[in-house]
Amino acid sequence: MKSTPEHTNSLIHETSPYLLQHAHNPVNWYPWKPEVLKKARKENKLLLISIGYAACHWCHVMESECFEDQEVAEVMNRHFINIKIDREERPDIDHIYMDALQMMTGSGGWPLNVVTLPDGRPFWGATFVRKQDWIKVLEQLSTLYQTNPSKVLEYAAQLEEGLHTINLIPAPEKEGHITQKDLTSIVKNWSQYFDTFLGGYKRAPKFMMPVNLDFLLHYSTLFQDPETEKYLHTTLRRMAYGGIYDHLGGGFSRYSVDVKWHIPHFEKMLYDNAQLISLYAKAYAAVIDPLYKNIVEESIDFVTRELMHPDGGFYSSLDADSLDKQGNLKEGAYYVWTEKELADELGKDYQIFSDYYNINSYGHWEEDNYVLIRDKTDEEVAKKYKLSVKDLRSRINHCKKILLAKRELRPRPRLDDKILTSWNALMIKALTEAYRYLGKKEYLVMAEEAITFLENTVLTEKGSLFHNHKEGKSTIEGFLEDYASLIGAYLELYEVTFEESWAKKASKLSEYCLLHFLNDKSGLFYFTSDKEEITVRRSLETADNVIPASNSVMALNLYKLSLLFPEKPFGGIVDKMLLQMRESILENPNSHANWMHYPLYKVFPFREVVITGPSTAKFATFLLSQYQPNTLFAGAVSDGSLSLLKGRIHAEKSQIFICENGACKLPVTTPEEALSLLLNGL
Repeated sequence: MKSTPEHTNSLIHETSPYLLQHAHNPVNWYPWKPEVLKKARKENKLLLISIGYAACHWCHVMESECFEDQEVAEVMNRHFINIKIDREERPDIDHIYMDALQMMTGSGGWPLNVVTLPDGRPFWGATFVRKQDWIKVLEQLSTLYQTNPSKVLEYAAQLEEGLHTINLIPAPEKEGHITQKDLTSIVKNWSQYFDTFLGGYKRAPKFMMPVNLDFLLHYSTLFQDPETEKYLHTTLRRMAYGGIYDHLGGGFSRYSVDVKWHIPHFEKMLYDNAQLISLYAKAYAAVIDPLYKNIVEESIDFVTRELMHPDGGFYSSLDADSLDKQGNLKEGAYYVWTEKELADELGKDYQIFSDYYNINSYGHWEEDNYVLIRDKTDEEVAKKYKLSVKDLRSRINHCKKILLAKRELRPRPRLDDKILTSWNALMIKALTEAYRYLGKKEYLVMAEEAITFLENTVLTEKGSLFHNHKEGKSTIEGFLEDYASLIGAYLELYEVTFEESWAKKASKLSEYCLLHFLNDKSGLFYFTSDKEEITVRRSLETADNVIPASNSVMALNLYKLSLLFPEKPFGGIVDKMLLQMRESILENPNSHANWMHYPLYKVFPFREVVITGPSTAKFATFLLSQYQPNTLFAGAVSDGSLSLLKGRIHAEKSQIFICENGACKLPVTTPEEALSLLLNGL
């Protein structure tokens, strides 16, 4: 029988697993709500805002050392209104206070702790803090506010001004598009940071950065740049070989702490895996490497097995920590193996498995634990053991099944089972692209089920979106990232199915964004809609990071929509956006990699491929499976209302039109002819 918790605070009414983890802290936590801010202003009490997420290791450590401690809680409750925020639920608030923290300290991270005035303007911040230091600094801040409030107000005002200033995008100094010469110069300068032996950048920790790699795949294909292509595939293979990839269950962890992608920070996020599935599917189409296909299939298996809602949506993450053999929460406990465990489980196959996955000094982590890592190709290992590659893979897969079944018996990492619209849309897009490039129909079925789930849970009758969903509740208004990601998923679904409803839904959501998110002066979109109350500022998210910036996603969406719906104002807006961002892209390209797809669309021919007639599906399957990044596909068998289709449908005749800016060449009648035209146009 469970004992009654000694403490319960207001977080008990929330649905976020991260907030619920803190619901029985002695700290009197509140969620972020207007009435809580009103309470702080009324009582003239400082706000202590702590931001984290369920899979965050150091968030758990700070909870254990500080927020579960009665002495700490007494100080926090006496001096502050304490607010706990799940950064994944409230990226709008996280953006503001992360910027503030970086301005104050020069760095950022989670847990993110800020102390603010009662109106939310920050004046102090830190990440992880030990108990005694935490108590000391909180007492000092409270005393300062009571004895010298003018000093606190002055610093908060200066910081507020800085937060507004860094959120401004400077007016463009020059007219004109980014050129081929600009792009080659960008990549040449960028390449000095490339680790050409181990992939990624020359540093540790190593993040996978799928946004950047996706651009480099696009760039190297169009420019036919062998050095960039070699670096890209070195990175993809090393990531796939590394311990950052779960060789038994599929899926990637967030990042590796070392230079060889070996020891991960073991949390597994939906957004990472969605983007990497997309990336590896495209890379497979580009070079037909079976390793990439395997990564896509195993990663989808992981998401299906461990992150999938019964009705089709996807949960957010798995924690880095799980219980070890002694019953203590420890990072990576679920995933690591001792040499003895492996030998006992695998018997006669242990030797070949240990060679394949480096159960040696190269694969050793700490204590007697190993993290599986590859550094040899299948061909090299097969040759050593005088096996065919097929037989080697069969034996390794047999071992993996044994170990996965054994691992399933261990205490599992905690699941963050909230559903986020933007991350789900990324996964829907990933499944659609996996179907497109690998040809597995079940991936398309999963994508369509997931998007139906989203439409039933987060799409309102007014055409707006919610950001979150859990246990029948959707409570937070959608952000630009939700709209942009879902529009992108709709467009991808249209291209592989030619069902016009998907394109029309993308257009409708985009029109909603123009109405409620657009800044008319800059042409960029705010992160929050005009329906939301403003705290400190209304943010513009423009820098691409591990996830692409919502504005860059919108720009690429609007470009494709302008080709499908030329009668609507989408094209003019995207041109204005890119002109506004020109200087930022040129000055800091590795933080604007998703934006740079658009210049590639402009400096190389961008083709609309229109397929019509009885063989539409057959022709489309062949052409869609090719990696052709500067294309948009449209089609119909016998009926279609989009501008690209008008006058090009013949019910008894299958034709493929290659078009640029809506003007089409004479049609061809085989997909091979169409592919030849596309390839020769590069």
